[in-house]
Amino acid sequence: MSETPVMPAPSFAVTGATGHLGRLAVDALLRRGVPAGNVFALVRDPGMAKDLADLGVGVREADYDRPETLGPALEGIERLLLVSSPTPGDRVRQHSAVIDAANAADVGFVVYTSVIHADETELALAPEHAATEDLLQGSGLPFAVARNGWYTENYTARLEEYLASGEIVGAAGQGRVSAATRADYAEAAVALLSGDIVDQQGYWELGGPAFTLAELAATITEVTGTTVTYRDLSGDEYTDLLVGVGMDRSTAEFVASLDLSAARGELQTDSPALTNLLGRAPTSLVDAVRVARM
Repeated sequence: MSETPVMPAPSFAVTGATGHLGRLAVDALLRRGVPAGNVFALVRDPGMAKDLADLGVGVREADYDRPETLGPALEGIERLLLVSSPTPGDRVRQHSAVIDAANAADVGFVVYTSVIHADETELALAPEHAATEDLLQGSGLPFAVARNGWYTENYTARLEEYLASGEIVGAAGQGRVSAATRADYAEAAVALLSGDIVDQQGYWELGGPAFTLAELAATITEVTGTTVTYRDLSGDEYTDLLVGVGMDRSTAEFVASLDLSAARGELQTDSPALTNLLGRAPTSLVDAVRVARM
């Protein structure tokens, strides 16, 4: 009786692999048992990825702003995680270059990290993500879009600030935010990337259990024993406060607009997709604050 042939593992590539989300995605691929030799970290500066190279991961130069690096970086890659650029204003041009290179390299599947409700929100970050989704739709490439909600780290990274001042200040009102940790979003993206391509294609709204900023303050109080409250301002008041502490007005208006999106419910989703992709409940807000406090 002949033995059933063992199919070789596909090759995976992650862009921005030395960034917060990309690095976690590489880790998630390795934890899933993908051989390190089948994982490729695409980075702007290969010198920053020595730790990945030491694990046996392939490291390739891939600079969003230098399209000539993208073709060689994607040679032989079957599945690509396109982590969105960290540079607002340049994203569509940069992502377009990656998608064109992926098409030319015959990449078989692309997962893109977008933003929650990208095609139906006033969120200031959404238009570039929606435009990238349109580029993927028109590319002919099989793809999945991970529409990530807010990172819990957007708040927990400011924990010491909140504890020192005793308050969280914002303009989110009673809006609920379906945040999750970067690690959870990275794991979900890898679940899409490594799953059955036919089943995974499409748009996935991702977010953890929703909370208000008042509930965030209460959770911080509970975990740390230090009282933190939420002070809600109007958009204009919040903008003026940010300008008063040294932020330029354009940036302050942008930051305030994000809270106003939360107030309108644009950062909330009831989709169970994140839980389904993880195969478990997302990291709780309490646990995320505990980790940040350590």
